[in-house]
Amino acid sequence: MNKLGYQFLTGLVILITVISCNIDEVNSKYQPIRNSKWHRDSTAIFQFPVTDTLQYHDLYINVRNDISYKYSNLWLFVKIFQPGDSTAVADTLEVTLADESGKWLGHGFGGVKTNEALFRHNVYFPLSGSYTIQIEQGMRDRVLDGITDIGYRLEKK
Repeated sequence: MNKLGYQFLTGLVILITVISCNIDEVNSKYQPIRNSKWHRDSTAIFQFPVTDTLQYHDLYINVRNDISYKYSNLWLFVKIFQPGDSTAVADTLEVTLADESGKWLGHGFGGVKTNEALFRHNVYFPLSGSYTIQIEQGMRDRVLDGITDIGYRLEKK
């Protein structure tokens, strides 16, 4: 096999590896927090389509914070609405952003860290259509400094 054949084969293996790493991800989105100041009355709203009502999923809530954030955790109020329904499944979620010594958890370069917290495991969505996720910060501060983005990731089981 010549040099061009090896390069092609290597590129193909890399492409297949990259594609297979994200095969279980269904949907993922982030919403930036303006000026990294999350107001208590500001709600992050996401919509995602569901077509397969038999498939189970894991639902993660993702948080990006910078090093100016003054707490080691973040409390969130999360609501999920079914298509055409005004009632929600609501819950509170604690996301740990730093360990007891103050070292930031998660991954990222520079002063911004990304953390993901499992919100629901083995969830199925009984109706086809557009679901809505609403996320609010549940901390005592009226304005929370240092949260740069909030998001979610839906992954097939």
